[in-house]
Amino acid sequence: MPLGTLDRTPPPFFRQGLPARTKLALFSALAIFLMAADGRVGLIKPLRAAAATALLPLERVLNVPVQAWGGGGDYLAGLQTALANENAMRARLAEQAERSARADQLAQENARLRALLELRPKVSVKTLAAEVLYEAPDPFSHKLFLDRGSQHGVVAGAPVINEAGVLGQVTRVYPFSAEVTLLVDKDAAIPVVNTRTQHRSAAFGNGDGSTMELRFVGGNDDVQAGDVLTTSGTDGVYPPGLPVAKVAAVDRRADSAFARISLTPTALPDGVRHVLVLEPLSAQLPARPEPPPEPETTRPRRGNRR
Repeated sequence: MPLGTLDRTPPPFFRQGLPARTKLALFSALAIFLMAADGRVGLIKPLRAAAATALLPLERVLNVPVQAWGGGGDYLAGLQTALANENAMRARLAEQAERSARADQLAQENARLRALLELRPKVSVKTLAAEVLYEAPDPFSHKLFLDRGSQHGVVAGAPVINEAGVLGQVTRVYPFSAEVTLLVDKDAAIPVVNTRTQHRSAAFGNGDGSTMELRFVGGNDDVQAGDVLTTSGTDGVYPPGLPVAKVAAVDRRADSAFARISLTPTALPDGVRHVLVLEPLSAQLPARPEPPPEPETTRPRRGNRR
């Protein structure tokens, strides 16, 4: 076969077409044009939206195995967690049932003992919900102002609590607002009882806004860090059993007959928005009987001496 008749053209796979530099310049110019058009007039936005809409079914189909794999793992992990939580809740439910049965027995026994001793039933305390308006601007006092006053039934001396415990006591009442002195104020005091030893004492505010102090406690008294103090209910103001503070530290000084005991209040005033105003116990206690009148003493008249 003569050499002149051979086809010397390369196959289509090896055909280079335009030079590489020409292609680089052409595609660079096209990219710059598309970026400028998209940034200026949003030319590519409809094309991008159309492409996203067209590819959405394909993306969802391709994402099904990934979701199935991840969902299967989450399902198995969640199933194990749910079974563990169910077992824990069943155990707690059994424990709560046992405690409830004991509480019912104690309540019945308490009712029988009260009837046997002819004691009056426990006093029910009336409550009034209130919202904190603002804090007192005085930096040397720790007081709050509530949006409830005498027109709503608030009286001076009423205890103020929240979900954590006792906050303070109403000291001034206005028609539509009330002033509350917090337990951490330097002029605040509250009678408390140690829930562990049942020892009664008085807690006072330090005035620093965050701590309290247990005063007039002997250096050899049984007080330990972590003891919980609640209201004693013997002052006729606070109902018994309300959380007040927890013992933070006990300093038994040799040069003093009393121990220095610092307390951490259970109800901190920071961030409080809603409170409950309680009716003082003195409003529900029977009135004190008036003392009987003293008998008049008749003195014998002295006769006129002649």
